[in-house]
Amino acid sequence: MTDAMRILCPACDAENRVPADKPAEKAKCGKCHQRLFTGAPIELNAERFYRHIQQGDLPLLADFWASWCGPCKMMAPIFVQAARSLEPGVRLAKVSTEQEQALAAHFNISAIPTMVLFKKGAEVARIEGAMDLQRLLAWVKQHI
Repeated sequence: MTDAMRILCPACDAENRVPADKPAEKAKCGKCHQRLFTGAPIELNAERFYRHIQQGDLPLLADFWASWCGPCKMMAPIFVQAARSLEPGVRLAKVSTEQEQALAAHFNISAIPTMVLFKKGAEVARIEGAMDLQRLLAWVKQHI
């Protein structure tokens, strides 16, 4: 039997099992038939966030940000480029600290932007502040 990864759909959050020997970047959701990888970060509220870090097998890189934050605005297009580079090995997500204050408090987000990398439901690394694409990619690859 082939090992399969549990990958949550970015559109409907349904759990999908993708065989390890199949190209994940072309996989579609069994429920809503949308692509499992779009080359863009997904926006997560608290409920969706916990579902993705606890039930999916992919590492998840969360960008905790705010709409009024200048460095966050500078970081946004870099985070999109990172999604294109890191998928399908890593899921990238954005979490608004304005809309998800309790979630930001739970993870002790004291500066923004803050990138937090999760694997198997646990935080494995975090970094604060805006950075260029090469630095972000190197940091993620160092921790996955």
